[in-house]
Amino acid sequence: MSGTWLLYWFIQIPGWFLFVYLVIAQCLPVVDYSIGVRMGTQEPAERVTEVGVAFFKGFCGADLVIYAPLLGIALILHALGADGGNLLLAAVLGMTVYWPIVCLWSVAAARGKENWDLPKEHQYWIVLPVIALWGAVSFVGLFLRAI
Repeated sequence: MSGTWLLYWFIQIPGWFLFVYLVIAQCLPVVDYSIGVRMGTQEPAERVTEVGVAFFKGFCGADLVIYAPLLGIALILHALGADGGNLLLAAVLGMTVYWPIVCLWSVAAARGKENWDLPKEHQYWIVLPVIALWGAVSFVGLFLRAI
C-alpha cells in the first residue's frame, strides 16, 4: 500500500464525515438555533448565557458561509486530483486545526464564570482534539508530499 493512497483515504473518509456533521450540526442551527439545541449539537442560553449562544452562533454562521463550502469543494478537488485541490485542501486543513483550538480555549476560559454551565464539556475535550489532530496530520501529509 503506498503512502499516497493511505493519505488520500485518511483525508477523504474523515473529511466527508466532518462535512456531513457540519451541515447537520452547524449549518442547520443558522436557520434556527433551537434546532441545534434540540439535536444536542448546540448549547441553550440558560446554560451558557446569551453571550455563549452568540459565540456558538458565530461559529455556525462562519461554518455555513466559509468553512463547510470550502471543505466540500476541497475534498471534491482532492478526490479528482484537480490542480489547486491540494492547495485549497491545505488551507481548509489549517482552519480545521485552528477552530477547535479556539473553541477549546474559549470553553476553558469560560469555565466557572457566572451563568456558564456547559454540561457536556467533556465531549468537547474528546471530539475537538480528534478533529484538530486529523487536520494537523492531514496538513503535514499534504505538505510532505508536496516537497
